[in-house]
Amino acid sequence: MTKEDYIKYRLDRAYEALEDAKLLAEHERWNTAVNRLYYASFYAVIALLIKNGIETQTHDGVRTQFGL
Repeated sequence: MTKEDYIKYRLDRAYEALEDAKLLAEHERWNTAVNRLYYASFYAVIALLIKNGIETQTHDGVRTQFGL
């Protein structure tokens, strides 16, 4: 998988999680909708980090690198 493929994969996952959140919100499943929004953001951040040459190995690593 190329770098561009991986970025696309992560952005696709982000959009999918966002769509899931919308469906869950329509059914007032707020906790799960917020979870899906968190992961939509998380996947988009991974794509952003990879695009800028920053690789992480853990969930906490992604949060830390984004915070920097």
